[in-house]
Amino acid sequence: MADPTEPAPGSSGQGKPERINDAELALNGINMLLNNGFKESDELFRTYRNHSPLMSFGASFVSFMNAVMTFEEEKMQMAFEDLKSTERLCESENASVIETIKNKIKRSVDSQRSGMAAVDRLQRQIIIADCQVYIAVLSFIKQELSAYIKGGWILRKAWKMYNKCYNDITHLQEGNRSASEQQAAASPPSASDPADGRRSSSTGASQSQRPDGIDPEVLGRLKGSVSFGYGLFHLCISMVPPHLLKIVNLLGFPGDRHQGLSALTYASESKDMKAPLATLALLWYHTVVQPFFALDGSDTQAGLMEAKCILKQREAVYPNSSLFMFFKGRVQRLECQISSALTSFNEALHLASDQREIQHVCLYEIGWCSMIELNYSEAYRAFERLKAESRWSQCYYAYLTGVCQGATGDLEGAVATFKDVHKLFKRKNNQIEVFSLKRSEKFRSPGLSKELCILSVIEILYLWKALPNCSSAKLQAMTHVLQGIEDASCTGLKNLLLGAISRCLLNTKDAVQYFHLAIRDEVGRQCNSYVQPYSCYELASVLLNSPESAAKGRMLMLQAKEEYAGYDFENRLHVRIHSALACTRGAAQP
Repeated sequence: MADPTEPAPGSSGQGKPERINDAELALNGINMLLNNGFKESDELFRTYRNHSPLMSFGASFVSFMNAVMTFEEEKMQMAFEDLKSTERLCESENASVIETIKNKIKRSVDSQRSGMAAVDRLQRQIIIADCQVYIAVLSFIKQELSAYIKGGWILRKAWKMYNKCYNDITHLQEGNRSASEQQAAASPPSASDPADGRRSSSTGASQSQRPDGIDPEVLGRLKGSVSFGYGLFHLCISMVPPHLLKIVNLLGFPGDRHQGLSALTYASESKDMKAPLATLALLWYHTVVQPFFALDGSDTQAGLMEAKCILKQREAVYPNSSLFMFFKGRVQRLECQISSALTSFNEALHLASDQREIQHVCLYEIGWCSMIELNYSEAYRAFERLKAESRWSQCYYAYLTGVCQGATGDLEGAVATFKDVHKLFKRKNNQIEVFSLKRSEKFRSPGLSKELCILSVIEILYLWKALPNCSSAKLQAMTHVLQGIEDASCTGLKNLLLGAISRCLLNTKDAVQYFHLAIRDEVGRQCNSYVQPYSCYELASVLLNSPESAAKGRMLMLQAKEEYAGYDFENRLHVRIHSALACTRGAAQP
């Protein structure tokens, strides 16, 4: 870490040099970034880039964010070079931090120097691991096989470094606590003796500098720094589909969801520059991942209290943050306050006027909220803009544009848009694009109807677990449209959707009947391959809620897992099944 007395860039070097706390400065820079001060944050980090490894990393992180928010090749290459530059700056021997301290502690002054060296080494190792993670992300964006292999190998190296630093810092913290307890036991304070009071005061003052020369507050910040990467690894790996988990574990990646959340919470409450990023990661988990994958059963409300608490705590710190406004909208959407959610997403869109990718995620949510409200024309406008501007998946956005366009009654325009889906299809291994292509090929026929397009909108709402966000009136309107569709190839899908809607309306008896009908459908199996396994899962979820039918529900859940393969969104369903079975096992334990 930088010497705090080092002159800041631009100073004359004469007189008293400017004292810089790089950790505090870096945190301020990230807070600027999240309050839509992208340019100001970039300028701050660039000004102090050569001041310390931490400020160098801050500059590289802003460069990385700029790259992933634009997907521009030139900016991605610049970010790669910046990250590699920071990595080279931080490179050092990977000797054990604990052993370094043991070997160098001989007397007080040497102990202090050793502690500072240990802190510096830990900081550099964490930054190297962070740089490797972001370099791997840039590799994955290329979407090439060689890039995936290279990115996976880089991530493995990063995980090993995170794990080692996390364990070393934890060990140092435990040593500090033990030393404090022993010191307190050896020198108990006495209220009757002023001299003892002076000794007690002296003892208290020494808490900031331990015999090993490491400030506990610095250790706490470093623990927060490493906990961000350490926690994200645990959290992300815990969401890998179960049938891929063994391969991932063979590569040395663990996946403990609770440990990941605990580490991210620690990081979010620390004074490290990544504390705000850990806060965003927790919001992302509670408002996007948890409800989408049904990680706590089928309750879409799970995690909302945590998200609302985080937003309230950070409201004063990030009054102008487009990202925090975006997550406020996510919470409102999950609480079925769609009108309020639309207001928040539009406000976030306005706040992110200079950040195109943040604008795009806001537009995406505006499109979804409009579909939830069955406002097809507004949804069409949002997705059409994404189709034109976004580089993420124009094929998928074209499909969403087409179904919303057809749902408005513009069938000729919808057919033309579905033809664009084929032109924009690029990723054969992407299940969303493959699904969009198959559906659009079916809808390019002259027999396309407004009702079939509305059915497709409802299907998308179901697959992305957005039906629970719809009002009773909208759900009943959907039921009315579905019951009027006579196309035999859509019978199974229609019954699955009617069952899901009935479940949202708490009409369990009808839901069970519809799911049974969907499971028995063989006619539409070829064009709607996922209907039977998903119907099996849905029926099992209903039966698991009653003690009398729980055994049959578990049997059906295992059937959905083991008897079907090769269908659309298979990995998505496997994650949900895995979570549901884990919940039943947890409930069965005393």
